[in-house]
Amino acid sequence: MAIPYPPHFSLSSPETPIEPLPLTQDDLKKIAAYKAVDDFVESGMVVGLGTGSTAKHAVDRIGELIQKGILSNIVCIPTSTRTQEQALSLQIPLSDLDSHPVVDLTIDGADEVDPHLNLVKGRGGSLLREKLIESASRKFVVVVDESKLVKYIGGSGLAMPVEVVPFCWKFNARRLEEVFGYAGCRAQLRRKGGGGDGDAYVTDNGNYIVDLYLERAIGDLKAASEAMMRMSGVVENGMFLDMATAVIVAGSGGITVKDKV
Repeated sequence: MAIPYPPHFSLSSPETPIEPLPLTQDDLKKIAAYKAVDDFVESGMVVGLGTGSTAKHAVDRIGELIQKGILSNIVCIPTSTRTQEQALSLQIPLSDLDSHPVVDLTIDGADEVDPHLNLVKGRGGSLLREKLIESASRKFVVVVDESKLVKYIGGSGLAMPVEVVPFCWKFNARRLEEVFGYAGCRAQLRRKGGGGDGDAYVTDNGNYIVDLYLERAIGDLKAASEAMMRMSGVVENGMFLDMATAVIVAGSGGITVKDKV
């Protein structure tokens, strides 16, 4: 059941009556991110900080609550250098998994969410660090706008990222296409700026990303993930299976919280 937004909702001043305006996609991301922080983050926690346009709002909210003294004794672990820089600018205390191997909660966005709360992540390029930190988390709360909901993984027709070592990346791209040929798979090296002829995009870990574009469902997700991870040179894939504790979805009709069954 969706929780409706208050009448005359305003992101900047929710208590001031105004004429209602259509919510943008970024508005919806902000609403979902703020709800995740307000409902789940508590003082004394070790919190994983996600990467991307939605997670950025969650980091902003955590920084705001720390500055106001509402949250205290918080230690955060960023999933990318970009998030690390944002958190430092907000004076959020940071650490890593070596010092805090168990994370109480991670809040992050997703590129796709299927009906079973399986995810595609990594179109922002941080899938390896995200999966490391989110796998170590007691709770993993995902925040998305309704456009990220799909009937099946790969259903958006957009990229499913696979992080690979630069050495012989073409060889691995061909193998990925062959393994998932039954799903109409096309593998493409990610380039800087999104162009087709620029330099290769390089992850925070010095690797490349091969994006898989699927025409049809790939079937057994666990088997597909295992097939990728058995390939030498594949570092990680962007399917986050059976990891989300809850998914907060902001849509035109309000906020829906989907809990893991």
